[in-house]
Amino acid sequence: MSKSDTWPTAITNIEPNRVAVRGYDIADLMGRVSFGAAVYLILMGEMPGEKLARLMDAILVSSIDHGATPPSVLSARTVASTGASLSQSVATGINSINRWHGGAIEDCARKLGVIVERAGGDPLKMKAAASEVLAEMKARGERMSGFGHRVHSADPRTARLFELVQEEDAVGPHLEAAVAVGHAFADAGKKLPINVDGAIGAILADLGFPYEVMNGLFMIARVPGLVAHVTEEQRRMKPMRKVIPGAHVYDGPEARSVEHG
Repeated sequence: MSKSDTWPTAITNIEPNRVAVRGYDIADLMGRVSFGAAVYLILMGEMPGEKLARLMDAILVSSIDHGATPPSVLSARTVASTGASLSQSVATGINSINRWHGGAIEDCARKLGVIVERAGGDPLKMKAAASEVLAEMKARGERMSGFGHRVHSADPRTARLFELVQEEDAVGPHLEAAVAVGHAFADAGKKLPINVDGAIGAILADLGFPYEVMNGLFMIARVPGLVAHVTEEQRRMKPMRKVIPGAHVYDGPEARSVEHG
């Protein structure tokens, strides 16, 4: 192969008997770093510290599944019901993750970035900037992604992520902007607390993730859930059934904790 035929990649180097991800021997990583750390490494190019790796793990776990009614699950189960393969069904679910499903992470992060820029990064000016940006969005008929939820009035995943961010000492301007947006909504008489998508968007932005990568984090997190739903559909349900949103009845394990099994 001539030099003119080659093209560059800085992600993974494959040589005989060796696989190196961003320069790290993958055999050395196996059993020594968490999946969240490996995801951070392959996307950002550097190995995260222990606390940051823990935060990445939490982000991925937070979005692993959210029941049987999200569009990605409904579409994956519907396709699985036709006799499609696991890969076809899961791919259909992933293809359903777009601007209005999963896309709130990137969209929220971008809007928070506008607020941060408007405030000049000054925490004291963040609330005023948030109110201004929200007013401008309302005038254009736009909505603020990442706030409010159809099920949760206080998203438990958000609260846990905020705890971990505090422990990591990773509170940055985007998270401060998110808090300011919440206050601005409250002042306007709207109780729209930040949800898990908004929290993830703010955290990823403060960690320096490019906007265009953020929805990919949601896809990575959601694949195990889609695999579980598809295989359950194939095992438990009749083929070509009518998948009715919201008609499912949970019959899994009762509530249990990590500490007590």
